[in-house]
Amino acid sequence: MQEGIMELMRRTSHMSGGNVHYVEDLYEQYLSEPTAVPDEWRQYFDQLPKYEGGPNHDTPLSPIRDEFYNIAKQQRRSVAVSGGNEGGESKKQVRVLQLINAFRFRGHQQANIDPLGLRSNQRVPDLDLSFHQLAQEDMDTEFQTGSFFLGKDTAPLKEIVDALEKTYCRSIGCEFMHIVDTEEKRWLQQRFESVRSKPDYSADARKHILERLSAAEGLENYLASKYPGTKRFGLEGGESFIPLVDEMIQRAGSYGTKEVVIGMAHRGRLNLLVNILGKSPSELIDEFDGKKMLEQGSGDVKYHQGFSSNVMTTGGEVHLALAFNPSHLEIVSPVVEGSVRARQDRRKDFDGDQVLPLVVHGDAAFAGQGVVMETFQMSQTRGYKTGGTVHLIINNQVGFTTSRPDDARSTEYCTDIAKMVQAPIFHVNGDDPEAVIHATQVAIDYRQQFKKDVVIDLVCYRRRGHNEADEPSATQPQMYHKIKSHKTSRAIYADLLVKDGVIGESDPKAISDNYRDLLDQGNHVANALVKKPNTELFVDWTPYLGHKWTGFADTTFPMKRLQELATKMCEAPDDYEVQRQVAKVYEDRKKMAAGSLAANWGFAETLAYATLIDEGYDIRLTGQDSGRGTFSHRHAVIHNQKNNDTWTPLQHIKDGQPMFTVRDSFLSEEAVLAFEYGYSTTTPNALVIWEAQFGDFANGAQVVIDQFISSGETKWARLCGLTLLLPHGYEGQGPEHSSARLERFLQLCAEHNMQVCMPTTPAQIFHLLRRQTVRRIRKPLIIMSPKSLLRHKDATSSLEELAEGTFQMIVPDQAKLEADAVKRVVICSGKVYYDLANYRSEHEREDTAILRVEQLYPFPEKSLQKQLEQYPNLEKVVWCQEEPQNQGAWYQSQHHMRKAADAVSAGLGRDLSFAGRAASAAPAAGYMAVHVDQQRRLVDDAFNQ
Repeated sequence: MQEGIMELMRRTSHMSGGNVHYVEDLYEQYLSEPTAVPDEWRQYFDQLPKYEGGPNHDTPLSPIRDEFYNIAKQQRRSVAVSGGNEGGESKKQVRVLQLINAFRFRGHQQANIDPLGLRSNQRVPDLDLSFHQLAQEDMDTEFQTGSFFLGKDTAPLKEIVDALEKTYCRSIGCEFMHIVDTEEKRWLQQRFESVRSKPDYSADARKHILERLSAAEGLENYLASKYPGTKRFGLEGGESFIPLVDEMIQRAGSYGTKEVVIGMAHRGRLNLLVNILGKSPSELIDEFDGKKMLEQGSGDVKYHQGFSSNVMTTGGEVHLALAFNPSHLEIVSPVVEGSVRARQDRRKDFDGDQVLPLVVHGDAAFAGQGVVMETFQMSQTRGYKTGGTVHLIINNQVGFTTSRPDDARSTEYCTDIAKMVQAPIFHVNGDDPEAVIHATQVAIDYRQQFKKDVVIDLVCYRRRGHNEADEPSATQPQMYHKIKSHKTSRAIYADLLVKDGVIGESDPKAISDNYRDLLDQGNHVANALVKKPNTELFVDWTPYLGHKWTGFADTTFPMKRLQELATKMCEAPDDYEVQRQVAKVYEDRKKMAAGSLAANWGFAETLAYATLIDEGYDIRLTGQDSGRGTFSHRHAVIHNQKNNDTWTPLQHIKDGQPMFTVRDSFLSEEAVLAFEYGYSTTTPNALVIWEAQFGDFANGAQVVIDQFISSGETKWARLCGLTLLLPHGYEGQGPEHSSARLERFLQLCAEHNMQVCMPTTPAQIFHLLRRQTVRRIRKPLIIMSPKSLLRHKDATSSLEELAEGTFQMIVPDQAKLEADAVKRVVICSGKVYYDLANYRSEHEREDTAILRVEQLYPFPEKSLQKQLEQYPNLEKVVWCQEEPQNQGAWYQSQHHMRKAADAVSAGLGRDLSFAGRAASAAPAAGYMAVHVDQQRRLVDDAFNQ
């Protein structure tokens, strides 16, 4: 009987094999309730022997289970390969596919990415066979490989597992399964799985890698011996960075890239300058010796300096530009993006094929600084995208002295922030330079293919501590005990090439000695450097160099053409349904164009843009509400009420016109302002404007103002014509919506580094914007922009003032006063002028003149003196401001006013008095009643002190 049953089982083996567990489950159901199983199975089980004592699950199943297992072992291959769709075998096929997926998701957690071996890889249950109910007995069974790129449709499980471990658990840890787009995921899977994350490189390619590693190590050894203990933020421990960047540039060049803009902080910067960009070693030595490199300005430390050069690639000459970088580390990221976007716009490279941004980060800064998130957030937005950025982290595994991950960040990796934009992330062991090269090639190919950001996490270490004067073992004893005995990346790789017979035993030393000789001779050591570069790849700043400061420029414009442009900028397609209030704005502008209505602020500002476009200048205007204007004065973009279409009249001034870009930015100040700074430093012949929603919001971008805008020229000889529109004025809207912190900007002013202006009429903003653009001078311009003046009945100008006027740094008194009768002069800036003028009119104070200082820096002392000299009987000079006494222009500008007053009458400047709000910790009062009372008193003080 038993033999008969076994024969029956063999004959029905198509139902057995890997399905043994399924059959056992059915049989146990049958023992409990025969009618609970399908008829064909009940008939089958009825033929099995019955044991006395009822349904004992162990006894009757034991021989059956053994026989099922034997049959399954014999039949498993054919069933698995055929994709049997019944029972356990098909379940196992599914589990194999789940195992493959688990390696794609979590293989990086088991990868060997730490060259020091200090990273503790926690057990990942998903990667165990048992987790997927697979066992060693299944290793010889063939399964379908699904989408796994193995080169064949089926393979034994042991081969699949081996391929998975080699692909995802060696020197590269891949994270890309967070990407939603299936095409991108499949593309990345193919690139890594097809070569098991380890391509076979030719002997020449491997020798080149060794040469670049030797160059990286050689420069550090050279400087260490020549300048021991001197700060240089060396690359020791991360030498693979140099072959990585070398490969990145060469591969980008093969795609037709013409420019690569690089941003990075300190570590490895000198090595990059010498070994990649081709900076002369002798020039670097001069900097170490403390020789002054700039004819003017303060200069900056050597590891902040920028540089540019051209290198040759298989795809042609490529221009490299290393951005200047302060110690605020990550702030260079959006600056690079702005520079790249400007270069792409200049080339009309709207897909980002020709200009590549490469941003090099430190691991702690990448995880810790918020501007990284802001930069990622802008990466795919219309106004700021650059076709994808390659982010490279030099991962020292320690931030200054913070080595514990739970002190440095709240995420598993320092790179996790990049997942917010679904950027693929490649963690790679810095001691495996071939893996580094492979990750680099995939990164560049991905960027070029999908035009999105990609991250390479170069996991390495810091051989010497935060800097060469630092003793790292004081805070990381275990790490530096390990580092002390750890071979360098060059030595490890050289040993491998000798072992593989690629080079001889004496070759590594010969390569290093040859490099040292070149350094001793002061020769260039960047092997792709172009000695006679193609200057057409450069941004031409020569027309703007060498000019002394002047506050004057011819900003007049022919009246006839002015009116034509004013009419043109009011046109919209006939089928556009314009919102009612916006239609009224445009109807009024048409009247202003005809001269039948006085020009208001929005009209004059927009017309300034139109005239500049007409004269050939690009214009870029961004901010959180720039299309409409925060206070609804601009309406540069018309929204069709029938649908979501938009029309920007300034983009349709004339055929073949320059570019006019206006974008409502995402809710960022720091990254957006840094982006516009980078853009403006790359486009000399353009007007680039950033507008704050409220001037106070510039606080969020203070690092950009401090370390780039105010000091970039004196530190790096870097010219910039960026304009900031910062709404400023006390309207009773509280502490956060009143002040653009004028005092902070004035405190930063020196050496004619920037301009700070507070225009009060439409003609003034018209000529100020034109002056900023048509002069051959490029200086940042800070405009304290008005709010209530945008619609103030007295803040208007005539077409003649626009066409024939100029920007007045000091606006004379507008009342018809007898000069001899004037005993008091009130000096002011901004909106408060209209309050003062109204008071004077109401109280008939013909003994008081009011002068407006429209340019607070550079302060126009001589112009002020000239105005004061008109009043021979002058007895009193008062400075009046809305801001509290410790804020605004008072403390930073009073010495200029005193000097001008003393030049008119000895001692007059000494008696200069202040009228304004009392010193305050907050910029303004939060209650309207308090605001009104303060405003009334400060105006009264100006006339009656």
